Amino acid sequence: MKDTLWLMSKTLRTTFRNKKNILLYLVTPLVGILIALVAYGGQDSQMTLGVVNHDDDSIATETISFLKGLDHIQVKEMQADDVKEHVISGKVDGVITFEQGYSESVLAGEPEHIDLTSIKGESVTSFVKSYLYQYIDNLTALGKAAEGDPGTFSRMYNHYQQADFQFETTTLEDSSTSKTMTLSAFGFLIMIMMMSAANLAEIILAEKENRTYFRLLSTPITARKYIFSNVLVNMMVMLVQVVITLVFLSYVFHIDLNVPFWKAFVVMAIFSLISVGLSLVIVAFSNSRSASNALTNLIILPTVMLSGCFWPVEVMPKSIQKISEFLPQRWTLDTLTKLQDGSTFGSLYLNLLILFAFAAAFFLVAIYKFSRNNSTKSFI
Repeated sequence: MKDTLWLMSKTLRTTFRNKKNILLYLVTPLVGILIALVAYGGQDSQMTLGVVNHDDDSIATETISFLKGLDHIQVKEMQADDVKEHVISGKVDGVITFEQGYSESVLAGEPEHIDLTSIKGESVTSFVKSYLYQYIDNLTALGKAAEGDPGTFSRMYNHYQQADFQFETTTLEDSSTSKTMTLSAFGFLIMIMMMSAANLAEIILAEKENRTYFRLLSTPITARKYIFSNVLVNMMVMLVQVVITLVFLSYVFHIDLNVPFWKAFVVMAIFSLISVGLSLVIVAFSNSRSASNALTNLIILPTVMLSGCFWPVEVMPKSIQKISEFLPQRWTLDTLTKLQDGSTFGSLYLNLLILFAFAAAFFLVAIYKFSRNNSTKSFI
């Protein structure tokens, strides 16, 4: 036990020998929060919605007028050729396209030829659908009652417009922005944790290169104790990064996590195990620090991007989305998303088991590789 504690203190001294490392491991997690604030903090409740109208009938025109009359929505009519540019550049939050035949389909009681495009996911589409689809359902009901007769439909629609309805409105707090901001911060935290774990595990290679490792093994300290102490220090740094991120999100920037503090901590603590396990795998398959750096860049950055840490996974092609299901980062974000939606740990047992399985698999691969290495550079 004393040997392990001494090794841990030695690793900590090596890690935080200079101020640059302190900034790297303890301050860098805040970068994700700042990026999320810049990306989403300036958003207000006003939504810009593009409209492309290929149907010149009155029903399509009335539908567009309905959208223009909604609060918190600014409607911008545009041409079909401009849709891709405006959506990608963020000039509009989404685009609704009314294809030729939309009015006829509504009049026939089977609304079709309408398309909603957005790269911001449910935060936009669910809001628009909740209003627009209800309105179209009302028009469809009128179309069915008119039995497809345009004149009858027009008279019924005018009567519908002039009807005196009594209703109350209640304003609910929009949590979509805080959810998106939180997930974005967690996405950057995941990348930072994985890079930090790889850098900490690289200390093993550095001490082998300068022969410190072999001098330590000439003492009663064993290779297993050496590796175990590195794992413990690695886990401590990971957990500190998680706590810093959660505290700053909740109590400094006052961003609603939409999930209890301890639940978010538990999920990210499990991911800490995954990060440490993967870092050991990288070290086990590396013969030098340069090889370790190459493997780190080759494995971590692409998988982080594929898993949706930088952008919603929904914007990627279906084939890429299927690949992301084999990545631990994707399952971590999926677990956090479901917790934000109100799911309990009990209902997410499969997600948690998969995360633990990833951690166990990485540690087992690292142990196997270390045990099979019979050269003088063997760790175990």
